[in-house]
Amino acid sequence: MLIREIRPEDNLKIENIIKAIFPEFGLPLVGTAYEDNETLQMYESYQGDNEVYFVLEVNNEVLGGAGIKPLNGFGNRVCELQKMYFSPKVRGKGYGKIMFEKCLDTAKKIGYKQCYLESASALKAAIHIYEAYGFKHLNNPLGNTGHYSCGVWMIKDL
Repeated sequence: MLIREIRPEDNLKIENIIKAIFPEFGLPLVGTAYEDNETLQMYESYQGDNEVYFVLEVNNEVLGGAGIKPLNGFGNRVCELQKMYFSPKVRGKGYGKIMFEKCLDTAKKIGYKQCYLESASALKAAIHIYEAYGFKHLNNPLGNTGHYSCGVWMIKDL
């Protein structure tokens, strides 16, 4: 198992993993990461300051990823955990927690004070992990991520 920063050749693999989740869980395709332009070019989308996207490799196969970026409108105080998705091949094996911790540790090192995320209520296992790590539910979204179909908003002090 290896967690590393995304490379250009990972784009299609990560896009396919992300897009496969939506029909699998019956999630909306609009107002979500499914239709983000970023999803088509993940490497290029995470090359700015204070942002990074990690991929999970198992036996030399990319099987998931997650990233952090500054939350628009909040400067470098609040980051957003973004596009944390995994292939069914690796779910339930603890890789999500390892990736999650990697992102939170990186956010702290960068200097973020809080981490925000958006999710869907159907992703119960992910939400359970977020709650276990101290994320608190919000009544409304922060910023304008364009993900108006996400109905779960959470934040954590780092």
